[in-house]
Amino acid sequence: MKMYVIIILQFMIWSGYTLIEWLSSRDQLVYKVLMFFVFFYLAFLLGRKLTESTAKAFFVTTLSLTMYTSFHFTMVYFTG
Repeated sequence: MKMYVIIILQFMIWSGYTLIEWLSSRDQLVYKVLMFFVFFYLAFLLGRKLTESTAKAFFVTTLSLTMYTSFHFTMVYFTG
């Protein structure tokens, strides 16, 4: 059950990243990559705090990012 809560909270972080990336559409790619790493680190810290394990936190963070990205691109493809 704890993993589901972590994934939902990390989805909120990824949604915030998507919103900020959309708002900064004219920024250079370097700044977008740096911003991605900041959000990834925040999601990882949240996962590590709640799981108390670095390996599990990295796995859950990568899993939530993969799920969010696949869902995001699926919705863009079918609605856009």
